[in-house]
Amino acid sequence: MNKFKMLVVVGVAMLPLSMTAHAADIAPDVPSEVETSQMGLYLRGDVGGSFLKWSGGSDDESFVAGGGIGYQYNEMFRTDLTVDFTGDYKIAPGAEISTTTILGNAYLDFANDTMFTPYIGAGVGYGWVNGKGTSDKDGLALGAAAGVSLDLTSNLAIDVGYRFRDIMVSGSDTMEHQATVGMRFKF
Repeated sequence: MNKFKMLVVVGVAMLPLSMTAHAADIAPDVPSEVETSQMGLYLRGDVGGSFLKWSGGSDDESFVAGGGIGYQYNEMFRTDLTVDFTGDYKIAPGAEISTTTILGNAYLDFANDTMFTPYIGAGVGYGWVNGKGTSDKDGLALGAAAGVSLDLTSNLAIDVGYRFRDIMVSGSDTMEHQATVGMRFKF
């Protein structure tokens, strides 16, 4: 991997950690017990279906699976670092691709007085398109997300959402529309 690619991957990987370190340096007012319970580290895992809209060949459907680690700063803002993988898309006779992305994401949670919390988010990172019967490619990856989470307990939430990912590779864009369901576990 050349130096630029390595710099991008390391920079994206360090984003949530640097935000956490910066947040620790700020001397905020003493938070209430409710606000404190919203803050902290979390793990996430997601599965779902993905529809590929690819300018370099045929469109197709596949599965998507991924996971990540994040930090909830308050009831409205969180960030995470995710790794997602899709199975094989059949893009032409004898040709398949799969995708992998590493994204640093930021989310706005629209907290309310119910167990349901709608959210929107955006991410940036790096993606790989691995081919069978076609060449491998990699490039900048962008993402957008919207969904709703349901708190089962103070530590566990179910997340249902839509994600858009675009891996910008030379010659074609790999655009994916994904419907996912997942779990978030807060520490």
